[in-house]
Amino acid sequence: MSNYVNKDNGFEQAETITRECPHCGSHAQLLPVSTPSFEALNAHRPRHVGIGFRCAACGEPRFGRVAVRAFSPSRVELSSNVVEVERPLERFQYRYLPDAVERVFREALQCYSFGCYNAFASMCRRTLQESISDMGGNARMRWYELFKDVVRIGPIDTGTAQTLETILFGTESAIPELEADKAAVLIETIKDMVYQGYVRTSKLRAALKMRRYFAEEQANKVTSIDDHRAESA
Repeated sequence: MSNYVNKDNGFEQAETITRECPHCGSHAQLLPVSTPSFEALNAHRPRHVGIGFRCAACGEPRFGRVAVRAFSPSRVELSSNVVEVERPLERFQYRYLPDAVERVFREALQCYSFGCYNAFASMCRRTLQESISDMGGNARMRWYELFKDVVRIGPIDTGTAQTLETILFGTESAIPELEADKAAVLIETIKDMVYQGYVRTSKLRAALKMRRYFAEEQANKVTSIDDHRAESA
């Protein structure tokens, strides 16, 4: 499938493009509003071109980079694969995290969103270090158990699991190089671990506290049979 810039500067799309918007979070169509001219493409014959889009949901501008496939007298063929310049940021319920943990974890997810996978790996290790310092006691073992749980549920293959374990729990300063495929596994692993360690814990404690409160309120409003008899006497 290809896109085309025709001789009359018309932009012909093979299919509609829908992506998650980094501004509004909607999975919406990208509407082309600024496309390269046929004359400029033939004059400079670039390998890649930029296209300006508009989010169909919120109207915010979006920008993409597209490879040029071929030139002909009537049109220029472009790849249908649009590489977005601005990526959606990873989302998380940060309000449940301690300030020190939130700071490094937020930066870790930003590194992943920007495609800086080795920086992402480093910040994941720092996230666990901050959390272990925050929790104290047997926190390291607790995080390791959460990690092994993700590996088991995944399931994550042995080679990838060993790489992620070294990244997260290794004591040496050098961290293994991280490619996109393993980074994709690490992002889901660390998000699940932090969710289980902080978000789920906080929500469960709050729910239990609320349940106990209403149970005690209800118990205080119930008058026993013996009390009724005493009042009647």
